[in-house]
Amino acid sequence: FKQKTAYEIKECDWSSDVCSSDLVTSLAVALLVLTVLVAAVDWWAVSVGRTTVEYVAKPLTMVALVGVALALDPTSAAQRAWFVAAVLLSLAGDVFLMLPSDRFVAGLASFLLAHVAYVVGFLIVSPGEPAPILTTLLVVVVSGLLWNRLRSGMRASGQTAFLPPVTAYVVVIGAMVACALASGNVVAMVGALAFMVSDSIIGETRFVGPRRHERIAIMTTYHLGQVLLVLSLVR
Repeated sequence: FKQKTAYEIKECDWSSDVCSSDLVTSLAVALLVLTVLVAAVDWWAVSVGRTTVEYVAKPLTMVALVGVALALDPTSAAQRAWFVAAVLLSLAGDVFLMLPSDRFVAGLASFLLAHVAYVVGFLIVSPGEPAPILTTLLVVVVSGLLWNRLRSGMRASGQTAFLPPVTAYVVVIGAMVACALASGNVVAMVGALAFMVSDSIIGETRFVGPRRHERIAIMTTYHLGQVLLVLSLVR
């Protein structure tokens, strides 16, 4: 009788764990759908110039994404903590960059710290593992070309005061992309590259010159990058 009772308790506990895991997964999926829907509203607001809607949808997208990260069953809880910090810092950067007043440096600093948090998160999972030489060289070359183009744009437009913070930012986002490529996680790789494309478009439009549909391109690649980085927590 005791053995049977123990078996039943064990079976109940096992079933409870499964139910708990299923519940977490369902919540994460629901929040992911919410994130995508709110992001789509933000893209629409950006494309038609509905600033009031954008002021709500843009930060709300990142709030929902934090919920996704917290609801996932990650490979590493420590990595998730750093990724959540990165998303929250990105949320702060979003708010700074969408304010009517020019808070570019504050936004840049927030995103720089976000990339640092992502780097720490990647290193926690794969400490001491060097990035492949080829991908590292590729990131260095692309980052160097981007920095040189932005520097030329700053000189031409008389915005050289931004050169130090932008230089630091290019180095840090390059490090984040290199860590993502070294992780071997394809979802993280695509996410990091999409994030870098978004930031490159921001630098291009601010320091070099406006581009057609640049704002919608910035937001779609940005949200894609952030979502994929969060989803890379589950391997």
